[in-house]
Amino acid sequence: MRYFYDCEFHEDGETIDLISIGIVAQDGREYYAVATDADWQRIEKNDWLMANVVPQLPDRGSPEWKPRNQIRDEVSEFLKSPDANKWSGGAELWADFGAYDHVCLAQLFGTMMDLPRHVPMHTNEFQQRIRDRGVRGLPVQESGVHDALADARHLKVCFGVVS
Repeated sequence: MRYFYDCEFHEDGETIDLISIGIVAQDGREYYAVATDADWQRIEKNDWLMANVVPQLPDRGSPEWKPRNQIRDEVSEFLKSPDANKWSGGAELWADFGAYDHVCLAQLFGTMMDLPRHVPMHTNEFQQRIRDRGVRGLPVQESGVHDALADARHLKVCFGVVS
């Protein structure tokens, strides 16, 4: 099963702190959450995040706002499939410019070695796929840029064009 995902995060060259995660499964299921326990004081000092990411988030009272341990458990459950393992079958993760996205996902569980068996230890990179295939002219994302779920949805659409 392919999973297209995106994370919004705060990074400062030393830490990568999850703000939100959106995942769209190949079968159409979706998952979205915002981390209540992100470092909101640091995020609020970042002009770019305040202008581009925070306005996309749901209201703080929304059910999508959850502590990281709940996000971890729900993401783990969302990515489960009977034949999954870290190296081959089961979950196939895809992200666009996904290096930091994978770190955000992995850090939900602790270290990379703490990943559950069904959660892959790597994320496939969509930018590499389009470069290798010489693809140009992908669909433009009309709205929701820097909204993790909207970005994950758009990635799934673009993947369909490239495949």
